Amino acid sequence: MFAQLSDLPQAIKQYLIITGNYWAFTLTDGALRMLVVLYFHQLGYDALAIAMLFLFYEVFGVITNLVGGWLGAHLGLNKTMNIGLGIQLVALAMLCVPSDWLGVFYVMAAQALSGIAKDLNKMSAKSAIKYLVPDDETGQSKLYKWIALLTGSKNTLKGIGFFLGGLLLTLVGFKGALFVLIALLGVAWLVSLIYLKGDMGKAKNKPKFKELFSKSRAINLLSAARLCLFAARDVWFVVALPVYLAAQFNWDHWWVSGFMALWVIAYGAVQSQAPKITGNSANKIDVLNKAYYWAIALTGVTFILAVLMQFNIAIHISLLIGLLVFGAAFAVNSSLHSYLIVSLAKSDAVSLDVGFYYMANATGRLVGTVFSGLVYKLYGLQACLWVSVSLLFVVVLVTLRLNKQS
Repeated sequence: MFAQLSDLPQAIKQYLIITGNYWAFTLTDGALRMLVVLYFHQLGYDALAIAMLFLFYEVFGVITNLVGGWLGAHLGLNKTMNIGLGIQLVALAMLCVPSDWLGVFYVMAAQALSGIAKDLNKMSAKSAIKYLVPDDETGQSKLYKWIALLTGSKNTLKGIGFFLGGLLLTLVGFKGALFVLIALLGVAWLVSLIYLKGDMGKAKNKPKFKELFSKSRAINLLSAARLCLFAARDVWFVVALPVYLAAQFNWDHWWVSGFMALWVIAYGAVQSQAPKITGNSANKIDVLNKAYYWAIALTGVTFILAVLMQFNIAIHISLLIGLLVFGAAFAVNSSLHSYLIVSLAKSDAVSLDVGFYYMANATGRLVGTVFSGLVYKLYGLQACLWVSVSLLFVVVLVTLRLNKQS
């Protein structure tokens, strides 16, 4: 087996290291999020208070994606990826303190570090793949497949992380779970430090800091669509849904984390198969058209789910089946966007464009997370879904504009 691995082309080896690195990070990050949500819900925190625990996670994710792209162009993507892993280990260690120390602001500070780490890692992984394929039609086809596989497998691992978080909280408690996650991520960090190729993604012409905001119209429009897309997901999924399942369905930690895990695993599986679902076209105009039609489909699915919830029509079945259909449509939308940003990014200093785009992604998550807690507390899950529909309608309009501009 090891002999076969050593005979693989260098690009494949680097792709495997990057993917394995991303997998390990995502597994621990998903587990940590579920640990925090369930542990603090158990302590009596309401939905808005739990959402606020993730405020700095999302705020610093916005900043990190913007500055991280510039750092990646200057330092190389291997360095920014390894820095991200190291910071996540610090964030996990910060929570291994006596429970009396785990006040809101302390946990928010730890989550801030985790947000920095996560977006350094993601920006580095997505950007690095651009350098592993040739810039021709065959290379673009491979790029779509590799991006979809990386993104889809990442979300599958995130779902397993949700399940792992609930399981570890049940079996070994909050602090014991953190020790397990530190050990797992520490091994991945050592492998990455030793084997990941140096200087990948380092720009030949060092970009100036002001160039962070100098984007093409296509990058700006795609980033705006991404912001609204992820805000539309997180406004009802990230806090409101798990709290609703625990409070209204009377599910315990095991059931909530297990269901959320299965949802994200299925979502990731669909995402990795997006090239087969949409057709593995390397034509950007064709992919943009598909992004537009899939945005319409996602908006329609969410609208139907919101109507069913609003009029109390078979709530249990509607929500559970609606979640599955929403997840499949969202997965395809996300994969199309993830391919488009890497494909449209400039060949030199890819991380600048990708970092800017994922800054918009993080902003969407920030908006979605805050409103997930706030809207749910004030008006309930139905209102969260109507906000999601409104945001998705904006995605449709922006994607249509992007098609016309291209």
